[in-house]
Amino acid sequence: MAGRGTFPKRPIMITALLAVLLLLSACASGRSSGNDAQDMTSGGEEPVELLVSAAASLKDSMEEAGRLFEEQHSHVRIRYNFGGSGSLGQQLEQGAPVDLFVSAAVEPMDRLVDKGIVKADSVQLMFRNSLVLIEPGPKPSIKQLDELLRPDVRIVAVGQPDTVPAGEYAAEALQHEGLWDEVESKAVYGKDVSQVLAYVESGNADAGFVYKTDLTHSSKAVLSMEINQGLHQPIEYPAAVPVQAKHPEEASELLAFMKTPEVKAIFQKAGFDVVEESP
Repeated sequence: MAGRGTFPKRPIMITALLAVLLLLSACASGRSSGNDAQDMTSGGEEPVELLVSAAASLKDSMEEAGRLFEEQHSHVRIRYNFGGSGSLGQQLEQGAPVDLFVSAAVEPMDRLVDKGIVKADSVQLMFRNSLVLIEPGPKPSIKQLDELLRPDVRIVAVGQPDTVPAGEYAAEALQHEGLWDEVESKAVYGKDVSQVLAYVESGNADAGFVYKTDLTHSSKAVLSMEINQGLHQPIEYPAAVPVQAKHPEEASELLAFMKTPEVKAIFQKAGFDVVEESP
């Protein structure tokens, strides 16, 4: 009798189980639809992810400009790869799927043109910058380059000259003054100017060579001196959309957007000299 008393409850249990399964199925369907919706823009366009490789000295300004571009182009998302221009150029030579390359020197871009990775007529000169010597705060003590030879200046941070344009410019200036061999013995090398700045800010270097624009957001490093521009080659930033770009149309739109007044103001505020027209 006890068995027959429990038997009628089974259909109810089965019905309840089916209801739970249907509810879970509906929830899963809802989540799937939500993800699909996130993968589409409000205008129904497929999202485009642009990969921008740019010199480390451009990081803050490029990201600010990129946010404005994304606001006006809802189907585009920008992913960044910041570093030494030489290293970024080498990545392109190895087939990196870069949509826009902005270098802190002409030479890495010229190499890409020579290898057919960038078309010569697509290269646009964007900005100019200045090389400076910095020290940990609060007050600088170095007023001229030969003071880097002082015994109390033990470590000098320099970008790796083979891959970091700022390091190449620094070595060139020091060679011009006949100081490179002695300063080189004190050198600690950074993979880009951001790392050089970090060495100085942390006190792990007594001085370092970075761009003038790198000091814009630094509260721990101070300016020692601006390097005479006649001691090194011009510091110029060319940009181009590589031949192998996955999204050349959107990348070209971003490059054109960087020449608009509102974006020029961002770079000028950071200390860059904006080039109005490519030569």
